[in-house]
Amino acid sequence: MWKILRQIGRTGMRSEAPPACDEALRVEAEQIQRELLAILGRALTIREVDAGSCNGCELEINALDNPYYNLEGLGIRFVASPRHADLLLVTGPVSRHMELALTQTYEATPAPKLVVAVGDCGAGCGIFAKGYATCGAVADVVPVDVAVPGCPPAPIEILRGILTAVRRCGPDASDDAKAH
Repeated sequence: MWKILRQIGRTGMRSEAPPACDEALRVEAEQIQRELLAILGRALTIREVDAGSCNGCELEINALDNPYYNLEGLGIRFVASPRHADLLLVTGPVSRHMELALTQTYEATPAPKLVVAVGDCGAGCGIFAKGYATCGAVADVVPVDVAVPGCPPAPIEILRGILTAVRRCGPDASDDAKAH
């Protein structure tokens, strides 16, 4: 034990330098927060549903909560109940075992319902392409507002997909887009 502690004392802390602060991201974050409040009048709440994914997309969604993306600081948070959600974030092809759970989650979400399908699998089944264990893409089971391609998509692309869905439901959106 002492040998390890002496070695740590000799070499010191070894890590990479933090990334440079990008002021443009800070301005964009403030704009996103103002826009969400203008459209929704409150924070955006998201219910994430894994409908049968490999968990690659979930890792990228979890990255949205880290200090770099700071989703909570933008006025966006995840909730445990679809009854408290404004938006469903669905990953993976819909497996046969998750079809009922996804439809019940969709039905329990209050209107106006927003759905974002994340990843190639959620958008179009990806490599699972309507196998015997899947019902197809998310859009084959529930209406989808925005599909975010990628395997897995980068966290910033997921955030852009969320914002695109929210903007479609905003005051300038048509009544058809809000009605789903």
